[in-house]
Amino acid sequence: MPDKVENACKAVVVGSGPAGLTAAITLAEGGIATVLVGKRPAKPDNRTTALLGGSVTALETLGVWKLCAEQAAPLRYLRIVDDTGRLWRAPEVKFDSGEIGLDAFGYNIENRHLVEALERRARALPGLRLIEDEVREVAPDAGGAAVALASGELWRAPLVVGADGRRSLCREAAGITVEERKYPQVALTTCFKHSYQHQDTSTEFHTTSGPFTLVPLPGQRSSLVWVLDPADADMIAALDDADLSDEIEAASHSILGKIEIEPGRGLFPLSVVTARRFAASRIALIGEAAHVVPPIGAQGLNLGLRDAASIGELAVHAHRAGHDIGGGDVLARYDRMRRADIGSRTMAIDLMNRTLLTEFLPAQALRGLGLYMLDSIGPLRRAVMREGIAPRLSQPRLMRGEML
Repeated sequence: MPDKVENACKAVVVGSGPAGLTAAITLAEGGIATVLVGKRPAKPDNRTTALLGGSVTALETLGVWKLCAEQAAPLRYLRIVDDTGRLWRAPEVKFDSGEIGLDAFGYNIENRHLVEALERRARALPGLRLIEDEVREVAPDAGGAAVALASGELWRAPLVVGADGRRSLCREAAGITVEERKYPQVALTTCFKHSYQHQDTSTEFHTTSGPFTLVPLPGQRSSLVWVLDPADADMIAALDDADLSDEIEAASHSILGKIEIEPGRGLFPLSVVTARRFAASRIALIGEAAHVVPPIGAQGLNLGLRDAASIGELAVHAHRAGHDIGGGDVLARYDRMRRADIGSRTMAIDLMNRTLLTEFLPAQALRGLGLYMLDSIGPLRRAVMREGIAPRLSQPRLMRGEML
């Protein structure tokens, strides 16, 4: 890295998405002088996120949720419907949040509203500086890490949090490699209006190409994640608004009535990507820099927010104890803390997805049996619901509503 005037801080967060903003707010709230650097995406993000209970609790604790709660819709009921038409068809399963004493499993919100609320909270914190710029280089050494920006600025800190996505520059700088498995699937995302009430119910149709998931938004609106074969995805995404609305209505068996597509569509090839380590060389990875999973079971960003809360908790604890917040012991603890959660969620999502794609009858029967057991055995169903929204072994303090 060429000679430049260094600016010093305690932590640099690279990446201005929801996970990066959450990490930066957590660090700054804990008394760590933090700089967040990131460029806004070139295209608007039309996706939504189903925030599960622990994530909502963390955002409440950080003072973010009150800034965006009105733009979110509660998820009180979850339905899984087998729409494969195969010989082995699973029973319909419905999960009711009231069965485990909750008002809702979580809330669905458009990403743009969530990011806006996080940015508002971040700008209000005196210990956090936001810089809209591109990171050109990250160079760790024994004493810290230097982060060079396109503007020519250079920031140095004991800890860098890499929240810079699946092509992470931070991950490369830390020398961390990934394991990747691609699926023959593409996810189509969009939002739409509909003539029937959604009744705060998220419905996931399981098809032979993958899930077709309808998730409530405020009013008579919902978001869609439709997992398709690549050829079908290209054909369907190319339809005009009227024809696409008709396709969605047909695929949803008209459970939401007449469909009217809103502007903005996205196509995303599906894969599983997992970093072989989640931290090294002064750099902790969070969000899609650490793991990428298919949009099944609302796990992606919820995992990323748990990453953010976990590294924040460890760094704040080290800071208050007078220890090195980016030292090897802190990063090793972070890696251990996140490995079981990320590994188990990734395995479960991969298994569910593969049983939808396979033509192997025993695998189809096993999937059907599993859903039958969830439908029939109350204690099992309640245990799965609780673990799905609040994993017992991976709940950082923020997810329990405890300020750091």
